[in-house]
Amino acid sequence: MTDAPTDPAAPVRLPRALIDRIAPPFVRFLHIEAAGGAVLLVATLVALLLSNSPWAAGFSGLWETRLELRLGDLEFGRSLKGWINDGLMTLFFFLVALELKREAVLGEMRHPRMAALSVAAALGGMVAPAALYLALQWAQPGQHGWGIVMATDTAFVIACLALLGKRIAHSLRVFMLFLAIVDDIGAIVVVAVGYSHHMDWRMLALAGLCIGVLRVLAAAGLRSIPIYVMVGCATWLAIDASGLHATVTGVILGLMTPARRWVSDRRLYAILGQVIAHPAGQQGSGNTSDRRTLQVAEIAARESLSPVERLEMALHPWVSFCIMPVFALANAGLALSWTSVAQPVAAAVFLGFAVGKPAGILLFSALALRSGLALRPADLSWGQITGGSFLAGIGFTMALFIANLALVGPLMDSAKIGIFLASLFSAAMGLALLVWMPRTPPPTRGKR
Repeated sequence: MTDAPTDPAAPVRLPRALIDRIAPPFVRFLHIEAAGGAVLLVATLVALLLSNSPWAAGFSGLWETRLELRLGDLEFGRSLKGWINDGLMTLFFFLVALELKREAVLGEMRHPRMAALSVAAALGGMVAPAALYLALQWAQPGQHGWGIVMATDTAFVIACLALLGKRIAHSLRVFMLFLAIVDDIGAIVVVAVGYSHHMDWRMLALAGLCIGVLRVLAAAGLRSIPIYVMVGCATWLAIDASGLHATVTGVILGLMTPARRWVSDRRLYAILGQVIAHPAGQQGSGNTSDRRTLQVAEIAARESLSPVERLEMALHPWVSFCIMPVFALANAGLALSWTSVAQPVAAAVFLGFAVGKPAGILLFSALALRSGLALRPADLSWGQITGGSFLAGIGFTMALFIANLALVGPLMDSAKIGIFLASLFSAAMGLALLVWMPRTPPPTRGKR
């Protein structure tokens, strides 16, 4: 419930505008994401250095260490690298889904026509590069890697935007953030559809039952996070055994997380107004009215934030500073050689990101605005959208993730080279355009 008492004696405070609720979590997100991008870059460089050093064999062998989990007749066994990609990355996708839901329900993108521009741009940024890649690799050994060029790396994009400071409009940051999040959700849908194994419908039905249990628990008002974690782990195991890629669990659970808070501001302040100090000299707590009031106040303070906001705040530092760097260490390493660079797969990946991404984003954005489905903020110029569209060609994390699913051996190494080169080119082009382009768009009659 979010109803509030009408007690006129509720604490007096300044009125809160909408921006006061949106700005603090958004700014916090950008700070963590930008710093996380720097840590991710360092982890990538370390992986590349170790993969081309005398310790390359030991470094590569570390990630192939096999770890197994047995539950009766069910066996969940994979390499250390596999547990990172399938297990830890589930938390990454869970966080991505939380961010998407927060922006869509609580943030600036809750207005459909404002969100439509980022959604259309994200769709174009997935369809066009995949089509270009397929055109270059049709009937070739690397054809199955079409999903590699579809995603945008949120951490690196936000880190690049952070370098520009006030040189770019705030609306560009919001546009690119939502675009990258939608891109990542689209990429995991691609993983679920294009890179999953043969379906075990019994396990899929069990996963559906677990999801139903989560819905019942939420409807009953249960707020114990450990219980949700246990049921969520059971859901992960069932989806993993079903043949769907296990990381799909993160997206499902993230989108199911409630975005509405349980305790309103007025109710919270009314409860806090009832809190009184313990009598002087009292030792211990006991089951006193004072103690019960403090317990209620503690719960009210916690529940004045929605589950989406609380979980995002708790997980974001862990994902940015732990999970993503570990993923980069496990996946970014490869022996650099001219042979890999000269492979057609590397060229297809590079062109997909460097040409297909910006072309698709600009085309679909223009179509969405021309059709009237979307609105463009007044301070977001086409020049800034163009610069942002090139930054979207930084597909690092998800691109590596899908490359490991789609390709093997030399083809995978070639795809990694293409990913690295495309990310460097896209970052350089995007930053150069955004530095050169004026921040304020010229006066126009409309926002198209």
